[in-house]
Amino acid sequence: MSLRKALLSRKFSKSFRELKFRDDDQARGGDRRVARGDSAELDRVADYADSSSSSSWSTMLPELLGEIIQRVENSEDKWPNRQNVVACACVCKRWRDITKQIVRSPSYSGKITFPSCLKQPGPCDFPHQCLIKRNKKTSTFYLYLAFTPSFTDKGKFLLAARRYRRGSHTEYIISLDADDISQGSNAYVGKLSSDFLGTNFTIYDSQPPHTGAKPASSRSTRRFASKQISPQVPAGNFEVGQVSYKFNLLKSRGPRRMVCPLNCPPSGETAIGKPLEKSKMKKPESTSSGYTILRNKAPRWHDQLQCWCLNFHGRVTVASVKNFQLVATVDPSQPGGKGDEETVLQFGKVGDDTFTMDYRQPLSAFQAFAICLTSFGTKLACE
Repeated sequence: MSLRKALLSRKFSKSFRELKFRDDDQARGGDRRVARGDSAELDRVADYADSSSSSSWSTMLPELLGEIIQRVENSEDKWPNRQNVVACACVCKRWRDITKQIVRSPSYSGKITFPSCLKQPGPCDFPHQCLIKRNKKTSTFYLYLAFTPSFTDKGKFLLAARRYRRGSHTEYIISLDADDISQGSNAYVGKLSSDFLGTNFTIYDSQPPHTGAKPASSRSTRRFASKQISPQVPAGNFEVGQVSYKFNLLKSRGPRRMVCPLNCPPSGETAIGKPLEKSKMKKPESTSSGYTILRNKAPRWHDQLQCWCLNFHGRVTVASVKNFQLVATVDPSQPGGKGDEETVLQFGKVGDDTFTMDYRQPLSAFQAFAICLTSFGTKLACE
């Protein structure tokens, strides 16, 4: 029997079943979070396993344990098989620590494993291909990681967002849980807030983007009514970017024009912060405050079709004003920088309520999803 089959044997499965919570309510809520790979929930499961461990899983030799997890990591490179890597992190705290050391960030490995990967830069050499499903009745949007190039494949669920009307502006609450989309939820990861006209958007993260970051001071950006619920749970939101649509007061022909200054996450780290080799991607243009500047790629006018066209390489099939490509202009002051443009995000329509979202470094899945959400809705002043 192979090593992989041995890991998934009946005895191994039995050890996982021993990790169930005693309380039924905890079990129903916990199972969903463990399957999702929630870091806090994995720690809770690992601590419970350590406290009630009667097996030898937590006392395996570190060399053997590392070899086992490394083989699982190398063999299970795509979802849904990648859930076996998450299962290794659920055995006990020791297994979790070694798993975190082996699993690399998406910018290095091109794999999405834990929720923390959704706020790390995407791959450098190829984009992550995703799908966004829209439910007009509930104003809800779902992000999936595509398994195949097919637009009908549902894929692996990543994030969900719901649109709310807050007085004179609109908010999109983004969550890891498709059934619990609110700022008070443990699955809350951030939000998107618009102005009155729906032309300027601000992206907020639930966690500080860097050490020393201060939460937004506005009352509307607070997650909770009280100042602090728990020392481990930030009560505020942290601004990590903006999306602005330029006005088209003269009503000239052409698509929407976008500018996105973003505080992109660093790309030279693993999931636990170990440095990696320098990224192959040239450094994009940035402001004095460190924000990366992204702009929409200008389309060309097709005389025969009498419309504006962009090359989406077969990933967009329906003409729509929502379709766009964002490019990062390489800083000419950097070595090798010649002002070239590299497409880092493209979004387009393939069905009535189905859209594609392909992103890569320096954007994270969370940032790319938030930018795409700004495209929904009518913008009369920009069209």
